[in-house]
Amino acid sequence: MKTKNGKYYNTDVVDIEGMFRIIESIPSKNAEPIKGWLAKLGSERIDEVFDPSIAVQRAIDTYRAKGYDEEWIIKKIKGIQDRKKLTEVWKDNGVDSNLEYAILTNDIYREWSGMTAKEYKEFKGLRKESLRDNMSDIEVLLADIGEITTRELANKHKPYGLSENRKIAKAEGEVANNTRKDIEEKLGENVISKDNKLNYQYIDDNKKLESTVS
Repeated sequence: MKTKNGKYYNTDVVDIEGMFRIIESIPSKNAEPIKGWLAKLGSERIDEVFDPSIAVQRAIDTYRAKGYDEEWIIKKIKGIQDRKKLTEVWKDNGVDSNLEYAILTNDIYREWSGMTAKEYKEFKGLRKESLRDNMSDIEVLLADIGEITTRELANKHKPYGLSENRKIAKAEGEVANNTRKDIEEKLGENVISKDNKLNYQYIDDNKKLESTVS
């Protein structure tokens, strides 16, 4: 990693899961609050296995805490259901890995936005945040058009395997792109925006997340 003097040094790093495992192994009372929180979190997840509605309510409460309104939350829950239907169709058509789902999703996004999902997140200044959670209503609409039409056409024609399903994904992404062009022609402006829903901004100098949400 690069230090303040401009030199690079080998540095041990861990992801979030690794960090929690380290904390669990620390024999100190100072770590007990986090250990207790992790135990509570584990218990809550087990409860959600037996009653999935708890997980749905937790998601709703989290979105409320972040400042999303009720209408937006309803649309979000429906969007999750629609996405699940799409992946189920892909699974039935011989596409059954998260990597392949990502490839197909990128095909759809690239056709109507000119960017992969990763590039789109970078364009909006996002890192771990959900891309869809930070789209405008029109951007979400275009994403929905691409994914829902892909689902319906794939369900009808039953393309098998990644290669054949990519043809469908690209074609229906173009449908969303045509819709985008029509909207932009009438609005007289680009509907693909760098704005994110809650005005996140990462400051690279100190790696801190700054939010303008009051």
